[in-house]
Amino acid sequence: MNAPKSATRSVVTNSDDISLITPLALRKSIRSGEHTGTTTGYASGYLQGNLAILPRAYADAFLQFCVQNPKSCPLIGMSEPGSPYIPQLGVDLDIRTDLSGYRIFRGTPDYTSAADISDVWRDDLVTFVLGCSFSFEAAITRSGVRLRHIDAKRNVPMYVTNIPTTPAGRFHGPLVVSMRSFAPGDAIRAILYSDRYRLAHGAPIHIGDPAQIGITDIQKPDFGDEPVIHEGDIPVFWACGVTPQMAIRNALPEFAITHEPGLMLVTDVLAEAAEFSLQAKPESHHP
Repeated sequence: MNAPKSATRSVVTNSDDISLITPLALRKSIRSGEHTGTTTGYASGYLQGNLAILPRAYADAFLQFCVQNPKSCPLIGMSEPGSPYIPQLGVDLDIRTDLSGYRIFRGTPDYTSAADISDVWRDDLVTFVLGCSFSFEAAITRSGVRLRHIDAKRNVPMYVTNIPTTPAGRFHGPLVVSMRSFAPGDAIRAILYSDRYRLAHGAPIHIGDPAQIGITDIQKPDFGDEPVIHEGDIPVFWACGVTPQMAIRNALPEFAITHEPGLMLVTDVLAEAAEFSLQAKPESHHP
């Protein structure tokens, strides 16, 4: 496994009120190379998404993996084979350029990193966009609860657990979680607010002792940045859309692309209305 990449904020957008930037403006900033970091805290209130891109021959099995594991893989968008566009997710949205970091897999667990995938795009690729926990962070902060990783200008920490996912074809592997720490009263509010966002992983899957879900050192995440934990804090763990990256490493398709953890696709869809506004009914794509 390659070393985790820390995704820090870009210099250009750090001086702005990052929560107020529009999704389209952020995507254009990413496309031009001005914004190169994490999207946590940006475009407040809009749905963000994890990315998995696979050849058409693997699309049906991966779709079934998402159906079998809706907590970690809530599907919010799916492209036609070969198309880098998913119109229902945004105006002027291009999957090839609008994330600030991609991981390209070529039949092995290792990957190469890229800021643009236009030169490796293929006519048989199917894009899956999966909900992200960044989408409910605005609701938590509006309630007056501080998010320590945003205050510290860090990516959220993510961990591989000992909790298995439900396999589908060749796709299988452990659940990945993101962690946010809170004072006890704030933890309760964060849990209640996140539960309203089912397409962004919903309520957490674990609270408290990280060892119970196989995390041996909470200060050493597998992805993202080192956590900020204050004395008396309770760690709260949400299912994470990096989970498919573990399944892709196990399935070993001859080609696949994912996002760099924490560097998400920011859509034009309001997070609060996502379950009602997204009427996606993905169809099987046969080879």
